[in-house]
Amino acid sequence: MDFWKPAPILVAGPCLIDDHAVNVEIAGRVAETASKYGVRAIFKASFDKANRSNSDATRGPGIEKGLELLRAVKVETNMKLLTDVHDAGHIESVAEVVDVLQVPAFLCRQTDLLSAAGSVGLPVNIKKGQWMAPEAMLGAVLKVRNSGCLDVAVTERGTFFGYGDLVVDMRSFRRIREETGAAVLYDATHSLQRPGMGAGRTTGGNREFCLDLVLAAAGAGTDGFFVETHPEPQMAVSDSETMLPLAELDDLIAAATNTWRSAQRPQCQ
Repeated sequence: MDFWKPAPILVAGPCLIDDHAVNVEIAGRVAETASKYGVRAIFKASFDKANRSNSDATRGPGIEKGLELLRAVKVETNMKLLTDVHDAGHIESVAEVVDVLQVPAFLCRQTDLLSAAGSVGLPVNIKKGQWMAPEAMLGAVLKVRNSGCLDVAVTERGTFFGYGDLVVDMRSFRRIREETGAAVLYDATHSLQRPGMGAGRTTGGNREFCLDLVLAAAGAGTDGFFVETHPEPQMAVSDSETMLPLAELDDLIAAATNTWRSAQRPQCQ
């Protein structure tokens, strides 16, 4: 399980992949920030958001155009790429372009998807379901490992707290790591969501708590930070209320890495 070492690692980019100029602007800032603070960087962007709150919400450019845009980012920046997969039938095509496959939280128990993701020789990041106990992620991790992938990470993205809210249990990082042996990342974007609490019953959020929770996760021993960011979050078509303004990324990672190193937590085993 060498891909996720050394910690901490930064996975960052827009929620939905944008046009080429915006993608490259974000990727360049992510790479620059990661280099400045001595962490490795992965550019993250989705070509499809298959679990939008409403049927008329923008899902993204789709697999063909999305992979073309992702490939262009790699050509121009030479960064490693991560994207979501929702359909086992897409995985082989996606694996030809990206470096890491991500299984979304709502699909973290889908056996066929997890098995297919683990079978193509790429590292896999599994988002922890909002309803899942930390120890329950062992089943998802084993489905990926049993298909041949040993480079597995689990991303903590908060747990449902009643209706319309999420909380992050800071014990989760240690509990997931001890139970599964996987690297554990912290999702600083989706854990800020207020599902169904936005305008028109869309997903709202509380971006103002981003730094507080990132610092708490850094102290609790996360192996990396997952941050969705955009030059103008208010113009983004997905997660606009929780994405970090790109101009604030440097300050966030400076504080996060300082706290992480001060805590002297062990890296993933």
